[in-house]
Amino acid sequence: MAMKIIQAECTSCGDCKPVCPTTSITDKGGIYKINVETCTECEGEHDSPACLDACPAGEACIVYL
Repeated sequence: MAMKIIQAECTSCGDCKPVCPTTSITDKGGIYKINVETCTECEGEHDSPACLDACPAGEACIVYL
């Protein structure tokens, strides 16, 4: 599985990008995206997805696919 950023809810704060252990989060012009091919939902790294924990908008912005 993987995580997805809901663009309409994303504030482009960037808090998610540095905490991703697989560097699956990229941004272009303040639009953040998660690469579903490399996102592991932080399995084996954290108890829950690090991006979700770091996001101020939480589950409104970052969701499970």
